[in-house]
Amino acid sequence: MISSSIFLAMGPWQIVLIVVAILLLFGGKKIPELMRGLGSGIKEFKDASKDESADGKEKE
Repeated sequence: MISSSIFLAMGPWQIVLIVVAILLLFGGKKIPELMRGLGSGIKEFKDASKDESADGKEKE
């Protein structure tokens, strides 16, 4: 409950500060590669969850 209220309390300036910090840490060239990896991970997770739900329906 506390973690969800932290994200609600963040304003636009805090988000800008976090984005700038990430750019400084990783650099501009590394960000697209990180986002590609994140996107493929999310896609695999969704596919796996769809497979699990389909398997669950077939067993019933």
